[in-house]
Amino acid sequence: MSKQIQDAYIVAATRLPVGKRGGMFKTTRPDDMLAHALRSVMAQVPAIDPALVDDAIVGCAMPEAEQGMNVARIGVLLAGLPQSVSGVTINRFCSSGLQAVAMAADRIRLGEADVMLAAGTETMSLMSNMMGNKVSLNPAVFDTDENIAIAYGMGLTAERVAQRWNISRDEQDAFAVASHQKAIAAIAAGHFKAETTPHTIRNYLPDSASGAVRLRERIVDTDEGPRADCTREGLAKPRPVFFGKGSVTAGNASQMSDGAGAVLLVSEKILKQYNLTPLARFVGFAVAGVAPEIMGIGPIAAIPKVLKQTGVKQDDLDWIELNEAFAAQALAVMRDLEINPAKVNPLGGAIALGHPLGATGAIRTATLLHGMQRTGGRYGLVSMCIGTGMGAAGVFERV
Repeated sequence: MSKQIQDAYIVAATRLPVGKRGGMFKTTRPDDMLAHALRSVMAQVPAIDPALVDDAIVGCAMPEAEQGMNVARIGVLLAGLPQSVSGVTINRFCSSGLQAVAMAADRIRLGEADVMLAAGTETMSLMSNMMGNKVSLNPAVFDTDENIAIAYGMGLTAERVAQRWNISRDEQDAFAVASHQKAIAAIAAGHFKAETTPHTIRNYLPDSASGAVRLRERIVDTDEGPRADCTREGLAKPRPVFFGKGSVTAGNASQMSDGAGAVLLVSEKILKQYNLTPLARFVGFAVAGVAPEIMGIGPIAAIPKVLKQTGVKQDDLDWIELNEAFAAQALAVMRDLEINPAKVNPLGGAIALGHPLGATGAIRTATLLHGMQRTGGRYGLVSMCIGTGMGAAGVFERV
């Protein structure tokens, strides 16, 4: 007997401020960041007993070392949630956080759960390199031209996108500067305050005078990446990083970052039972595959797919959070799909705000939903490219 699909609603969404790799969160564990995000998102809806949470789904792109051993369940326990609350860690690389939201929503939509947590966490400061602590590619990857792109660095795929879509260095640098300018303006206007949960950083330092170990604490509440001094002239100086005659630089690519975000979803039954006001209704989610050597164009396939699936028109989208893995790929997506630039990343994107991989989808969801609450509009979208050649996109409706 088939079940009728029911709606899933997001009633709370938050994130930590995003830190630069080696910056303010360099000694903060990802499970501690996750625990803080989970505690904070539950605290936003005190009417819901944490024991009602059916499961916590957590995205992480490199689930190993400090963020291994099912970091989702560890984060749940460290957050002080009841032991009855289970947790599962999932990995779809850069879309892991958004995938977590979609999977949590699906549990509710199928009638299998009434209260779900979705989150993402990632520390790039504690990661030895972009491919994890132990790189062990299948040797078969190198046997054929068809599969060798699996081994390409993300920057090299961005260079290929820039070449194929004819995206110049100057266009990429201009896009990067705009990302910083929008982010700085948003911070100055306080636009991130509603979505951001401050975090206390604790460091234990030796005191040479007394011989004791003293605790130093400081509260961080602002994203570390945006630069007020970012200019076109300044970005024109760095050399290409991935290809000698290329155009992709550290200045027009996303920052390596640390962060976490969390979202609380409920069924309509819970919404009515506790008289809750939702931030948004989850509308739909889609993923699609593309050639690995041009993985950055993943949203070109995923966005039309989710729009067709949900019946939402591209022109109906009022706010688009398009992850800026690289300026080249973001520009290619916008150009190919003819997206209105004014709707894309109004508060800046990953080039300025950072990209903590598996956490980004949850973080950008929080930005989208709080942004739409502040400015209005009906439909919003979160989308990103994914390593090895995929794209993901999720649609939300402000209600």
